[in-house]
Amino acid sequence: MNSAKINEEKSELGRKRSVIAEEDLGAKVAEKVKRVERRDRMLIKDRSSEMAVLEEVFDKSTLMTIYDFMNGGEIREIYGVVDSGKESRIYWGINSAGEEIAIKIFLTVSAEFRRGRLPYILGDPRFENVRKNLRSLVHLWAQKEFKNLKLAYEAKVRVPKPITVKNNVLLMEFIGKKGVSAPLLREVELKSPERMYRTILLNVKRLYRDAELVHGDLSEYNIMVFRGRPVLFDFSQAVSIKHPNASQFLIRDIENINRYFERFGVNVIDVEEAYRVITGGAIIR
Repeated sequence: MNSAKINEEKSELGRKRSVIAEEDLGAKVAEKVKRVERRDRMLIKDRSSEMAVLEEVFDKSTLMTIYDFMNGGEIREIYGVVDSGKESRIYWGINSAGEEIAIKIFLTVSAEFRRGRLPYILGDPRFENVRKNLRSLVHLWAQKEFKNLKLAYEAKVRVPKPITVKNNVLLMEFIGKKGVSAPLLREVELKSPERMYRTILLNVKRLYRDAELVHGDLSEYNIMVFRGRPVLFDFSQAVSIKHPNASQFLIRDIENINRYFERFGVNVIDVEEAYRVITGGAIIR
């Protein structure tokens, strides 16, 4: 066999090995996340349901995004699910520096997304020129949460520190320790409800005045308590104070917080007064 033929065969063999190696790496990522899912499938009744969950969360595009993060060191290990909803799942992970991270995966096949998030999309200039297909909206939604978290974090609002985002996968600070999430506000027995209430309102004020954002869905379900302090999270639906419904969303946030703390005998601030303190102006009816 002549040398040209040998070199050609070597080149072809090298190409095949490269393709196989890439497929193996993709398969390893897929198998790793599948093992994680199997570990957390207590409520799954049969194999067909299990596969439906896996396909819903880890489609090919999502697997490739996770692979890119693993290749870049942003993710070293993925462990169990720490939160699960209709629109996203959050996994506990470790990065290449050994730091705990939260890996939020927005579901690209969730019909709930379009129905539940439309009021927060309409009127937001960031959505004006985007394609209206579901995957494009979900990718932009992930970008929106990252930007909102970044604005809030820079305004010294206590939120999970955003790390990076790509497509439908958002990486951020893990609030908790050793894979155990900090408890929600509703799960904590407060030593000083009055102080907690005032601290939350201070964060809402900073969010409005310095980050120019309204959370839009704030309640005891979207606040964690870590080291005695409130941590606001779930910022995907947060809107600019220039959004046409910003005032309505802020009033609802205040009402939710007041309603919760009234249960503990806290002398809450009247909604109109709290609105004025937060925004610097009166409610416009």
